[in-house]
Amino acid sequence: MIFGPRIELKSPAQLRSMRRAGLVTRAALDAARRTAVPGATTAEVDAAAEAVIAEAGARSNFKGYQGFPAVLCISVNEEIVHGIPGARVLEPGDLVSIDGGAIVDGLHGDSAFTMVIGGDELGSATDRALSAATEAAMWAGIAAFATGTRVSDIGDAIDDHVTEHAPDFGLVEEFTGHGIGSAMHMPPEVLNYRARSNGPRIKPGMCLAIEPMLTAGSPESRTLDDDWTVVTVDGSRASHWEHSVARHEGGVWVLTAEDGGAAGLAPYGITPVPVD
Repeated sequence: MIFGPRIELKSPAQLRSMRRAGLVTRAALDAARRTAVPGATTAEVDAAAEAVIAEAGARSNFKGYQGFPAVLCISVNEEIVHGIPGARVLEPGDLVSIDGGAIVDGLHGDSAFTMVIGGDELGSATDRALSAATEAAMWAGIAAFATGTRVSDIGDAIDDHVTEHAPDFGLVEEFTGHGIGSAMHMPPEVLNYRARSNGPRIKPGMCLAIEPMLTAGSPESRTLDDDWTVVTVDGSRASHWEHSVARHEGGVWVLTAEDGGAAGLAPYGITPVPVD
């Protein structure tokens, strides 16, 4: 069903397929995390995720998307999003954001996380705080989706969280979250900041990808000559966290989290309700 002219509302059966896509996405990203060790190339990390997607009988929604050549976006240090895997060797202490997705039964999953190569103890205090703040801002946005009435409540919550808890970090505004379902990127646009518009009403069956990005310095960005990789203008490091989330008749369920979002939502007093 389409709400308004363009926003999909998923049936219970579609939500169950999206959960399956979310779990394949999660497994692929877990494989990428295990492979992303010092000395590994970003191409090797991508190959590990691709093997998991293929073994599950799913398809990548990144590879071939507008010509993108890989199943993951792997963005290192000052790269914010859309880094292309290749021959780059990961070094101890690199701050790496890994973003990927899968298609099951024609429905999509999409998720991202940030990690320090070699373990958090090898990252700077700023890098650790940056990733933690980005992840926390994502959960603030997911909690707002669970309890709010309009999509704009998500951006308000993310912006408020960063302003209160991480005011020294830059909040990237050029890239946003999005609806997700029969396509990877669908209406509505999900802003990561407070805006005048209230946005569409949240309805049962709505599925969104919620994905804030923060930088250790200025949030100003530019795109490299490969027409994909987005970097910070000032060279500061960046972090990106994302989950695909369903709001349904019973509540909210994080489709790309193994526990449905229970741990991340617990500080907000929210108990997620399964779609399956």
